[in-house]
Amino acid sequence: METTPSYRTELLQVAEAVAREKGIEPDEVIVAMEQAIQKAGRAKYGHEHDIRAEMDRRTGEIKLRRYLTVADPIENEFTEITPADAKLRKPEAELGDELIDELPPIDLGRIAAQTAKQVIVQRVRDAERGRQYEEYKDRVGEIVNGIVKRNEFGNVTIDLGRAEGLMRRDETLPRESVRTGDRVRAYIYDVRSEPRGPQIFLSRTRGDFMKKLFAQEVPEIYDGIIDIKAVARDPGSRAKIAVISHDNSIDPVGACVGMRGSRVQAVVAELQGEKIDIIPWSPEPATFVVNALAPAEVTKVVLDEEQGRIEVVVPDEQLSLAIGRRGQNVRLASQLTGWDIDILTEEEESARRQEEFHSRSQLFIDALDVDDVIAHLLVAEGFTSVEQIAYVPIEDLIDIEGFDEEVAEELRARAEAWLEEQERQLDEKRAEMGVSDEIAAIEGLTAAMLVKLGEPPAPYQPIKTLDDLGDLASDELIEILGEEAPSEDEANAIIMAARAHWFGDEEPEAAASASGQDDSAQQDEEPAQPGSQA
Repeated sequence: METTPSYRTELLQVAEAVAREKGIEPDEVIVAMEQAIQKAGRAKYGHEHDIRAEMDRRTGEIKLRRYLTVADPIENEFTEITPADAKLRKPEAELGDELIDELPPIDLGRIAAQTAKQVIVQRVRDAERGRQYEEYKDRVGEIVNGIVKRNEFGNVTIDLGRAEGLMRRDETLPRESVRTGDRVRAYIYDVRSEPRGPQIFLSRTRGDFMKKLFAQEVPEIYDGIIDIKAVARDPGSRAKIAVISHDNSIDPVGACVGMRGSRVQAVVAELQGEKIDIIPWSPEPATFVVNALAPAEVTKVVLDEEQGRIEVVVPDEQLSLAIGRRGQNVRLASQLTGWDIDILTEEEESARRQEEFHSRSQLFIDALDVDDVIAHLLVAEGFTSVEQIAYVPIEDLIDIEGFDEEVAEELRARAEAWLEEQERQLDEKRAEMGVSDEIAAIEGLTAAMLVKLGEPPAPYQPIKTLDDLGDLASDELIEILGEEAPSEDEANAIIMAARAHWFGDEEPEAAASASGQDDSAQQDEEPAQPGSQA
């Protein structure tokens, strides 16, 4: 390919035009041209040769060269040359030097020209994709405008101008119809660099999209005076947002609603009529849940922080409103607050309280051999178990109306006797199961725990000997004991006590150290099997 001056200039002009059209650097196009010429050169002279093409960035002149590396011994005769042969061509040549042979320009045939074109197109496409990724990788979290380019089975490709974004079917609003040529707004939630090019993922269903829309409509949110603390959405149908104001003089709900609802209606219109409940956020879980269940009224709230659950009591006529159509209202309130919400009517809550009152009263009647009046008094004062009566300060019992010291002492004595009898029965059952006395002697294991060791849940085998217990890991022991389980530290102490006989007369500290090393080694080699025996 003879590069006359006019042809050289034309190549540079083509490179600049392509770079301008694709939004990339001209040098990247020139590099693509060099690779195309290089590929054609190797096709002519042999792919095994190290042939490189170089274009002068100023004149457009193309040079084709073959490179040989001075090496001893030679591993590839096409790309390497011995020091002796190298010195015949270049006396000062040393090991590692490269000798360059200038090759005559090549005349690109039809196939070679087509190949060169493909290389250039591919390189330009790769450069364009790199530019797109660099441009959009820091724009995650932004709202962008684009024009629908195609809609394939609900997956929408959107032309963003200098790139394309993909909005998958599950990220589009249900029942929203988008056609080619429609202009849409969407939220960039991820940008990835993949082999097929950068993928810009868009969404119209995410909570963050709603946050950004409100920030565009409500200046107080944009300025940071009002924060949107949480969002829960049933896309295209209903949503709840929790807002808080950092300025006591500004009502966060009113600011988001706007004059005659103008601000919230702008967001609703963008989301195809999705109804939006705006509620004040509160750091108090009970207050927050009550707000989140609006418009339903709540009469009572009971928190269970350990289980992450909250029980809400509503008037009978408010039940359907609190639950919402197909459970939508309570589901969104649960998502918004992060609590599992159980809704009861006042009638249901009253019936349950009566049932609990009756069952606890019957427990005290049976265990303490008292009449129903005393049992009811105990339940009314908040006692829920025989253990509480046996171990609370005597003053707590004396303070109950109608109780004196003699009655309190008698109740305590009966409670202790009942617990001892329960302990005796459990100990007998433990012995019948074959759980050894050595295990029973370990500090921290109660009679109820010992029975559970004798009847563990599947897939564990019965724990009857010290070796059986010592083979367990702490998490396995906790799983076996279930509701009776101790803390992790206590479980470790129990297991160490069971292993003590493995170390003979060693000092306790040394035994513990050795056991720790043994556990580590055992875990590295093979995880312990549930209920395995030594």
